[in-house]
Amino acid sequence: MTFLNHALKEWNVAVNALSEGKTIALLRKGGIREVGGNFQVTYNRVLLYPTFEHQLPNLLKSEYALDVIPVESGWHPQFIKIQSWANITDVFSVTDETRLASLFPYHVWSEAFVRDRLQWKPNQPLYLLLLRTYKLDKVYEIPYDSTYAGCRSWIDLIEPINIETSTPVLSDFEYQEISHELIGLVA
Repeated sequence: MTFLNHALKEWNVAVNALSEGKTIALLRKGGIREVGGNFQVTYNRVLLYPTFEHQLPNLLKSEYALDVIPVESGWHPQFIKIQSWANITDVFSVTDETRLASLFPYHVWSEAFVRDRLQWKPNQPLYLLLLRTYKLDKVYEIPYDSTYAGCRSWIDLIEPINIETSTPVLSDFEYQEISHELIGLVA
């Protein structure tokens, strides 16, 4: 059996979009509590851990905004639903607004939010992550633990999850086609 406990924290809306094959792209600059203050890809194979605290409708494209229920600062569900994992196949730094604008059709965020993220900590790039996502054989409901808290990208779950019987969200052909389009825009 193959188990995984490393997890990437991401907005619930983005996790759902990855899990439904609506996107393969994440844009990251990192959380406030990143090691060394900078974002870096710590693991290539990660469970997708949905978060709710910072996602707001106005930060997303309209087709995703309706899926957001704003929550108070510090709120988290009692149980976290883990439905998928991903292999991070490619990572690119993006510093140019024109290239960033060309990525708009491929992610879930609003233009204003992405532009603001690029300008926040202007000496640090925004990172484009391409994720090959897999649906788990079932949805795992894991109890929330205080070690999962905070504005950081990476956590280790207390109990590993079996990923052996998962299935790819997109076919090899579909994933390759979309990833080649994105790579062509940023490479």
